[in-house]
Amino acid sequence: MTEFLFREDPYRTDTEATVTGVAAGGFELDRTVFYAASGGQPGDSGRLVAERADARVTTAVHPDGDRGRIVHLVGDEGELPALGARVRVAIDWPRRHRLMRMHSALHLLSVAMPYGVTGGAIGEDKGRLDFDMPEPPGDVEALEARLNDWVAADLAVTAEWIGEEELAARPEMVKTMKVKPPVGQGRVRLVRIGTGADTLDLQPCGGTHVRSTGEIGRLRIGRIEKKGRENRRVNLHFAEA
Repeated sequence: MTEFLFREDPYRTDTEATVTGVAAGGFELDRTVFYAASGGQPGDSGRLVAERADARVTTAVHPDGDRGRIVHLVGDEGELPALGARVRVAIDWPRRHRLMRMHSALHLLSVAMPYGVTGGAIGEDKGRLDFDMPEPPGDVEALEARLNDWVAADLAVTAEWIGEEELAARPEMVKTMKVKPPVGQGRVRLVRIGTGADTLDLQPCGGTHVRSTGEIGRLRIGRIEKKGRENRRVNLHFAEA
């Protein structure tokens, strides 16, 4: 099992750790700041620094779908560390921060468009959500303005935990129609936007997020594409891009 340091502090950029596993192309650690690809969010990239190895970490993944472990993959030119070695790993922070901003922005989009979510992807410059939505939104400018009003409000973004039984009793919290929150550990992580009675959104999510919506920056709605009889893809961009 790997200790996921990014869950408690997504702004932490590096850590020392012990190598607990080595396999072709990658290594595992007892603790890491690297987020592994899941839930539409790409795995982090960065660097490994060890006594006999200094390599580019191209991404991080969950091996064989095991959400309790993370494998850090290195490029072809990289040398893998030895089992039991003490190493330091550091993420590519500018890339991670843009992914955090976009991930939080897509949560806002899921509030502005209250439909079932059938898919999604998070990128450094744009993201998208697929909705079970028979007709396109009538006023895209108003929708975009609503998103930017929430950004300007600088709402707090926080994480908390809920028991699996309690989540099962509140199915309205799960917006994704095809992917259900991972269960089997007794609790599920929630991400909240806003506080108390002013909560704008509360939904299961294991990804990394900014501290407040003001950190996202202005947003722009891009193409809205028809992807099936009742499925539409809404693309979201940073206005700066």
